[in-house]
Amino acid sequence: MVHFVGLDVSVKTTSVCVVDDAGKVILEQKVATEPADIIAILTSLGVSFGRIGIEAGRCRSGWSMR
Repeated sequence: MVHFVGLDVSVKTTSVCVVDDAGKVILEQKVATEPADIIAILTSLGVSFGRIGIEAGRCRSGWSMR
């Protein structure tokens, strides 16, 4: 089963939403806006991702702008 991720990145926190291919919400959680924290929450699910989308708004989190 393929899963899809949406990331809404803010300066301090990132909202993470994961849905399966039927649209069922698997995870909704906020984590610190740090690469290690985002990676940890996604890999903890042990599933594969078809696509990962990120909100294209104005964000000044530093690493995500590179």
